[in-house]
Amino acid sequence: MDLDVNPGGPTAGTPDAPRVDNSPRYFQIDFTGSGSEYFRIWIVNLLLTIVTLGLYAPWAKVRKLKYFYGNTHVGGHTLDFHGSPKRMLRGYLLVGAMFLAVNVSGRISPIAGGVAIVLMVCLWPALVRASLQFRLANTSWRGMRFRFSGTMADAYKAFLLPMLVFAAFFVVVGLLAPHPGGIGPDGEPIAPAAPDPLLGQLMAILTLAFYGVMPYFWYRLKRYQHDHYGFAQLQTKLRAGAGSFYKLFLKSLGVLVLCGLVFGVLVAIGGMGGAIFGRGPGAIIAMIPFFILGAVLLQAVPYPYFVSRMQNLLWSSTGSNLIRFKSELPFKAFFLLTLKNWFLTVLTLGFYWPFAAIATTRMKLQAMSIHTRVDLDALASEARAKGNQDASGDVAADLFGIDFGL
Repeated sequence: MDLDVNPGGPTAGTPDAPRVDNSPRYFQIDFTGSGSEYFRIWIVNLLLTIVTLGLYAPWAKVRKLKYFYGNTHVGGHTLDFHGSPKRMLRGYLLVGAMFLAVNVSGRISPIAGGVAIVLMVCLWPALVRASLQFRLANTSWRGMRFRFSGTMADAYKAFLLPMLVFAAFFVVVGLLAPHPGGIGPDGEPIAPAAPDPLLGQLMAILTLAFYGVMPYFWYRLKRYQHDHYGFAQLQTKLRAGAGSFYKLFLKSLGVLVLCGLVFGVLVAIGGMGGAIFGRGPGAIIAMIPFFILGAVLLQAVPYPYFVSRMQNLLWSSTGSNLIRFKSELPFKAFFLLTLKNWFLTVLTLGFYWPFAAIATTRMKLQAMSIHTRVDLDALASEARAKGNQDASGDVAADLFGIDFGL
């Protein structure tokens, strides 16, 4: 992978540059988490979050991240998370207040709701940047904090245009949707307004634009993330272009459509089988297995296909000229694991979920490897000797503790 070290930082051959080793080193990421151990953390987190009406959520997230990071091994050393739950609580309350304001303003009037949505969209890039900075600045390996170097200007360049398309979609829906009817201020009933044919055409155009921009929005989000991950003197870049994302989204859509067709065929077969039993309970019983099988295919195939292919695309395209990542998450194995997790989670009324989370994380992480021409031991030692200047992250991100888990 022909990428550069941090363009604003040292380059190979300068006194501050990382030491380059001509013999590439290979690190396999290992995950040693246990479902039974995490179950105890999960059940306590769940109960305390319910009892405190959600206020315990930041403490629950910190406990979860510490467990998952503490069981993620890279080169014989584990990751660690240092985030403050009190600061994260401020971030949760801030974002919650923003969503509440959007909801309340929408109830006051469609225009107020539209203005609130636009304002929310205008703030969202700053919130995403704050979240990424907070998470990376509070993640460490061998005592050295990671960093996220994306600027506010980069965030707005990456997200504002796609998100304005999203905002326009919802604003137009709110402003042009026919009145649903109800009771007027004087207590008299108001009949529902007839739908405008032009509204339907406009909605169709906006819907196509909405879905058409989604792959591009996802590409801009991931490029903003993967272009600015940093550790010591190293910084990553994403080499995949928007075309690769559109190609993957179209393939995933094809898988979804194919599964939908299979679902329709199975339902039709079940209907023909049920016709043998007439209109009694036997007809319904005969259709159930075909309906369940079709529903499982429709739900369990597209998701693991998209997730496995997206992870491989992103991380195999991320790195620099001194370090690169490789992801080889197999679709078949991930599909079978997803199927097993869903089945056991339903069978146990949700109590298998912690075991499913551990198994999924293990498969996704252990499909990853790191290839580097840098002596990471020397890199970490040199960085610690110079001081961890990026440990605190951005002031606003550290103050509010915003963490979306991106």
